[in-house]
Amino acid sequence: MKRRDFIKNTTITALSASVITPLAAMASENVTHFESDDLSPSASLKDEFNVHFMAIGDWGRNGEYDQTEVARQMGLWGAANPNDFVISVGDNFYPLGVISENDPLFHYSFENIYTAHSLQCNWYPVLGNHDWGADPLAQVRYSKVSRRWNMPSLYYKKEFSLGKTDKVLMLMIDTDPMLHDDKKQQVEEQMVWINEQLKNAGADVKWKMIIGHHPYYTVGPRIKNYDTLTIREKLAGIFEKYKIDVYLSGHDHSLQHLKPEGYTHQFISGAGSELTPVTSGIPYSKFEASEHGFMYFAINSNKLHVKAINMAGKVLYETTLTK
Repeated sequence: MKRRDFIKNTTITALSASVITPLAAMASENVTHFESDDLSPSASLKDEFNVHFMAIGDWGRNGEYDQTEVARQMGLWGAANPNDFVISVGDNFYPLGVISENDPLFHYSFENIYTAHSLQCNWYPVLGNHDWGADPLAQVRYSKVSRRWNMPSLYYKKEFSLGKTDKVLMLMIDTDPMLHDDKKQQVEEQMVWINEQLKNAGADVKWKMIIGHHPYYTVGPRIKNYDTLTIREKLAGIFEKYKIDVYLSGHDHSLQHLKPEGYTHQFISGAGSELTPVTSGIPYSKFEASEHGFMYFAINSNKLHVKAINMAGKVLYETTLTK
């Protein structure tokens, strides 16, 4: 070997050793693994609650009647606060629902309105009376079109973990058939399903929520309306028998927290677009407001916290249920 080749090879070997040694040392340390969400600013929004969601209803009006403004505030709220999903309590598409999973209303009233990055999460809808105007099953089929629209059937169950041992159980139900005599068989089948889900709920279920469109109590225009009285007749016994903590609905276009006699708290979040009036001074009402907005829920094993937020981002009301 020539002397210059010997010197060159020796130099390369020495340089390689000086580079490899630190790399080898680094490789021997613990390797980190980050998902994109771990590095997002939203990762710093964690609080004492395990499950967070927004609830909105009676919204599907192509952006009109301040639907767009409420959607914008939802996006801002979701960016500044932890949020896992959105629940829609029905009347998703006015005036008469959608005719197919390709109906343009999915874009005009949903996809092109709730555009904020924080709202690109799972949405769990139920149907309202207006959604029955055309093909209600089109909203079920749309779950295969939209990544965030998650409606597997006309009524369905969701469970979410509250830490290592407890869960919150949510039953998403279809209340409109309960108001029509010609849907008696469909109602009976759903009632059997509701009872079975609650009867077989595991011992780890700490909170029970039922989500439907029509309220069973209200201080809106439908205080003694057929709709309200019928839903109360159908569901009040179930609420009491199975100790349902929260019944969440829409239908009256306002924000309400009601505590009638019995176990269950009624929350109404139907202020996503057009508004209807409320009546103050009714004993079972803890809060009522005819203002555009939505509700925000945060849940852990011992507390269920609720806020009513208007389209300007003001917290109009908040309360905490405890166990």
